[in-house]
Amino acid sequence: MEKNNETLRVLRHSCSHIMAQAVQKLFPQAKLAIGPATDEGFYYDFDLTDGYAFTQEDLEKIENEMKEIIKQNLTFEKYLVEDVDAKIAEFKAEGEIYKAELLEEHKNDNPTLYLTKDKDGNILFNDLCAGPHIPNTSYIKGNAIKLLKVAGAYWRGNEKNKMLQRIYATAYWNKEDLQDYLTFLEEAAKRDHRKLGTQHDLFSVREEVGGGLVLWHPNLAVVREEIENYWRSEHRKRGYVTVHTPQIAKSKLWEISGHMDHYKENMFFVQKDEESDEQFVVKPMNCPFHIMIYQANRYSYRSLPLRMAELGTVYRKEKSGALAGLTRVQGFTQDDAHIFCTPEQLVDEINEIINFVADTMAIFKMDFEVELSTRPESYVGELKNWEIAEAGLKEAMDRRGMKYEINEGDGAFYGPKIDFKVKDALGRTWQCATIQLDFNLPARFDIKYQDKDGSMKTPIMLHRVIFGSMERFHGILIEHYAGAFPTWLAPTQVAIVPISNEKHADFAEEVYKKLRAEGIRVKLDDRSESMNYKIRESLQDKKIPYVCVIGDKEIEANSVAVRKRGVGQIGTINVDEFVQNIIKEIKEKV
Repeated sequence: MEKNNETLRVLRHSCSHIMAQAVQKLFPQAKLAIGPATDEGFYYDFDLTDGYAFTQEDLEKIENEMKEIIKQNLTFEKYLVEDVDAKIAEFKAEGEIYKAELLEEHKNDNPTLYLTKDKDGNILFNDLCAGPHIPNTSYIKGNAIKLLKVAGAYWRGNEKNKMLQRIYATAYWNKEDLQDYLTFLEEAAKRDHRKLGTQHDLFSVREEVGGGLVLWHPNLAVVREEIENYWRSEHRKRGYVTVHTPQIAKSKLWEISGHMDHYKENMFFVQKDEESDEQFVVKPMNCPFHIMIYQANRYSYRSLPLRMAELGTVYRKEKSGALAGLTRVQGFTQDDAHIFCTPEQLVDEINEIINFVADTMAIFKMDFEVELSTRPESYVGELKNWEIAEAGLKEAMDRRGMKYEINEGDGAFYGPKIDFKVKDALGRTWQCATIQLDFNLPARFDIKYQDKDGSMKTPIMLHRVIFGSMERFHGILIEHYAGAFPTWLAPTQVAIVPISNEKHADFAEEVYKKLRAEGIRVKLDDRSESMNYKIRESLQDKKIPYVCVIGDKEIEANSVAVRKRGVGQIGTINVDEFVQNIIKEIKEKV
């Protein structure tokens, strides 16, 4: 069997059945839910009806039992369920209520089981499954599987349903690939932005405030300020106008936009007062507000494109179990923009956005992959416009020679889109920038521009973000840099350490003030701790890019002894020269 990504998923799917078989042998009370393969491995959900909770020791026992099962050279066999009602009854009699529910749901889809058989043809395990699977367990290497952790998971992802126990695991074709993945997991754990957020005093999420509502501490607020300064400067250079819009609006606005029909369950509502029926919605997105601003003026084809941008904070309901640090929140700021243009301007505008994304991600040394999602079965607007839009997106990418995957039928109901998935330092991909065409809102709000022939036409509307959610992007950055931000972003850029407070503090104070006057984020560490401790803490623990040590020689030469994070000592440098070097490094964002 060829060892590629598709067959790896087949291997892992088969391993999920082996894991379920092992669990039911060791824990006969366990009822099975679902057990799919994933990009990283596989998992299986179990209901231990007696309330028992899996422990780390249990995972080791299950893993050993899996290895024993693998040694038996069992075969996987597909079986078509012909009498579905009888099989449902059988599942229910066995107490397999989740299997019965799934089979009931798919009873008209020619459902199949996969059977695990021994050499004598005895069925040792079966599961409702569409497959495919490997031929037999000889393809599985016992030393290339690993059970990773246990987590809670609601049945069907609905928090109104019972909480099940999910065992996460992974499998590879060989031990070496497994070890590489486990090493990757160790590094990812070290970079976890939630852990680093606490260690470096970056942010917090407090129960008293609410889940998914982030408190930005001064250290991370500095990083955000620098990125927002870049954002504003670049938008001015690229011909955008910036706007500000309210945090709430009457529900009528969201009825016109269609969000009340398609997005209501994700929205927060506010009642004006007890005597009034007037209802407001806490802003879930910025788009309708930008259209209202467009409507305030008359436009001709000569006025377009209109590029309108906002750092707009929005609020969306999320299930509590889905919230995670900065990467999944309920309140977040989008670096949002909407471009109103003519059909003739479409390709150039898309290409300019792609340039913007590429230039921005290059600053953070992030590559990206691109996906084009096309017209779904259920769509709004005219087919001709969809064809023009998809062709425009393709042409813009083809002009650059960009490689991209096409997700047929995965566009939004209101238009096709381009998704940019950036790669961090560990090679993980994260959804950030997006370009979406929208035929829905311009029609619903009946916005127009006057064309060359004097006729009134509907502009094409592009939704666009570069970073996406500012919260999420900062979470990605923390992990990308492992908390060691480059100099231009670092909360503290330089630490000044006098060797002796009695002898060197005055000159250290002068250097400190000189750097601060130039806008450099600097701290003077005049604590009574040892010099080596303060240097180590600044460079290794606090991840400050530079430490300047000051002693007798430095005072005499009007210089500083410079140590650089990740490099060590780089020599003694004149104070003014060091200041200019730092200013240059910050300006160039290296």
